[in-house]
Amino acid sequence: MKFRVVLLLLCTVLSSYSCARMKGAPVAAAYTKPAPVGPETKVSFENDIQPILKAKCQSCHFAGGRMYDKLPFDRAETIKKLGTKLFTRIRDEHDQKLISQFLSQS
Repeated sequence: MKFRVVLLLLCTVLSSYSCARMKGAPVAAAYTKPAPVGPETKVSFENDIQPILKAKCQSCHFAGGRMYDKLPFDRAETIKKLGTKLFTRIRDEHDQKLISQFLSQS
């Protein structure tokens, strides 16, 4: 009986402590992508932009895809030429920020 009371008390205290620590922090914060550090941060086509495009545009705009000849997304020049027109398909805010930052560096 004493063990159950102590266990219940311990669970209550730990639960309160955890809630107090997280109070005010949005739950979704753990799932959001970090934003670029700032305008001075160099965004690389190979390391930052190309992985986004591979994940979202691989089937059509990379070698073997039906749009590769017209708009090859494995080339930085294509992305610079398209600019923010990419945002009709790439709607993730973090990805858009990275691409915008990449375009502003050019």
